[in-house]
Amino acid sequence: MDADKKVREHLAQLGFRNYTNVFRNLTTPALYEEAIRRREGSISHRGPFVVRTGQYTGRSPNDKFIVREPSSEGKIWWGEVNRPFEEERFRHLLLRLEAYWQGKDIFIQDCYAGADPKYRLRLRVITEDAWHSMFARTMFIRIFDQNEIEAIDPDFTVINAPRFTADPELDGTNSEAFIMVHFGRKLVIIGGTSYAGEIKKSIFSALNFLLPQRNVMSMHCSANIGPKGDVAVFFGLSGTGKTTLSADPTRRLIGDDEHGWSDDGVFNFEGGCYAKVIRLSREAEPEIYANTEKFGTVLENVAMDYESRRIDLNDDTLTENTRAAYPITDIHVPNAELSGRGGHPKNIFMLTADAFGVLPPISRLTPEQAMYHFISGYTAKVAGTERGVTEPKATFSTCFGAPFMALHPSVYAELLGKKIAQHKVNCWLVNTGWTGGPYGVGSRMKIQHTRAMLGAALEGKLDGALMDTHPVFRMLVPKAAPGVPPEVLDPRETWKDKAAYDAKARELAQRFRDNFKKFEQGTSEPIRAAGPAV
Repeated sequence: MDADKKVREHLAQLGFRNYTNVFRNLTTPALYEEAIRRREGSISHRGPFVVRTGQYTGRSPNDKFIVREPSSEGKIWWGEVNRPFEEERFRHLLLRLEAYWQGKDIFIQDCYAGADPKYRLRLRVITEDAWHSMFARTMFIRIFDQNEIEAIDPDFTVINAPRFTADPELDGTNSEAFIMVHFGRKLVIIGGTSYAGEIKKSIFSALNFLLPQRNVMSMHCSANIGPKGDVAVFFGLSGTGKTTLSADPTRRLIGDDEHGWSDDGVFNFEGGCYAKVIRLSREAEPEIYANTEKFGTVLENVAMDYESRRIDLNDDTLTENTRAAYPITDIHVPNAELSGRGGHPKNIFMLTADAFGVLPPISRLTPEQAMYHFISGYTAKVAGTERGVTEPKATFSTCFGAPFMALHPSVYAELLGKKIAQHKVNCWLVNTGWTGGPYGVGSRMKIQHTRAMLGAALEGKLDGALMDTHPVFRMLVPKAAPGVPPEVLDPRETWKDKAAYDAKARELAQRFRDNFKKFEQGTSEPIRAAGPAV
């Protein structure tokens, strides 16, 4: 069967009828042309494509649902994060979406999610906009072999229609926007929002459901490789520094956001990076900054002067959550590990943007403490990442990625614990948040200090360092680190009011303990005992 006929048959199976043109696997330059012709965005100085996403400038977690259906119902961690949606209502919404598409063009990108051939998903991303097709081509793994791409039979399909809106009263949604994942049909439908991050995160949710059932740890993390082949993994929510800290000119980048950890090592789920660029510094973050000036980068909600076509990365008029999507190629990421794969990690860094300003900038964790902090997933939601968040807000996000974890947290925790023990991984907690006081009083941790501390840990310079035990959180805090003033390492010393620090530390410790109560059942005593003292 010829490739075009196979695609038409697949579209028919999905319910697409009477569409106009199908643009399948257009190259990036061709997608630029289509997007410009359709007035979807503008080309900025030096070539990035600049788009606006309207009222949705971040993920919309309250609009994401998982369809309750027989093949997956018993496995899903149902609750506030994984909200159920009835299959019959999904069917009616899909029928309306199919009717909406009649007479319209279709853009298709066929690609992979997962750099390891053993575990990758074959994806088909169907969009109504050329720029969303460009985003999918940028963020997922491209297929360059023509025979391979023509023979592709997708394992999962994403349909993205930002201008098709739901009717909450009719459809049972929370608003006009929706992100629906149907594991039985291996289908995601997205509507009512132009924010492109929903495309990549919906597939991350799918991988988080599928891979742990194959004994592969799925992780919301970045990863890189050192000159000696040592792999480092950086867990953290958006805005905590995953992309920034993994973009290290002395180390090869595997990926910046989503990875799997199999018996063979770590592998990237994606083929691109999706970096926050608000107030990005050319000096402090040169690798990411360079991509705001390159052809092939998609800039979301970045301010631009339409006469000079120059962008302003300091302008947060539209949102704090300005983004750059760029491919992992030797042009865009000169120090990339183009295979997207590495060995087993030697170091794991758990990144937290502590809005209370009490956690040490770096501390060493025992395996039990690492599991406790992984299950807790403490950080601060940063402005713009989700709708309605305008300033950092303390939160606990299980596994440093609760919005994307379809299974019960214990599944991911047990997998991680086994792998840490098996491969004798060093584990660290890194505070990229505030020091000298809480948000509004203290200041954000200097990135130069964070990089110096990470470098010391990666090079083994902290292995024999003198360390103190934090009196409340009980992790080991180094007394000295190359290139870092000693007073920075002790968070209490950065506060003018020491009694205020002690009170705030106890307050945060109590929040940890209150949050962990829901995980105590089924968690071992050593992990429960690894939490802070109150």
